[in-house]
Amino acid sequence: MSNIIDVKKSVVKFLKENINCFDVTVIKIEKVQEIWRSVAEVYEDDSFLKSMNLPPKKVRLFYLVKMDDKLEITSFERLNSFEGMDGIDS
Repeated sequence: MSNIIDVKKSVVKFLKENINCFDVTVIKIEKVQEIWRSVAEVYEDDSFLKSMNLPPKKVRLFYLVKMDDKLEITSFERLNSFEGMDGIDS
């Protein structure tokens, strides 16, 4: 059985290893049946500015990460915003 601290550490580690981000802050964790759902706020370089070879600027993005009780990531996706997160189906 996993606890909330282990889930938070796993989310931060996963995002830092798999996306090009600087800061990761887990802002929401909940367990729905056997699935942990977490939302993390991350700062990444603006991909548009980067593609135009302009000076980088950090943008704030939100990711939804789902994992099972064994802390295996089952899915993740970038959210348009954190508003309305409670309405996302499990």
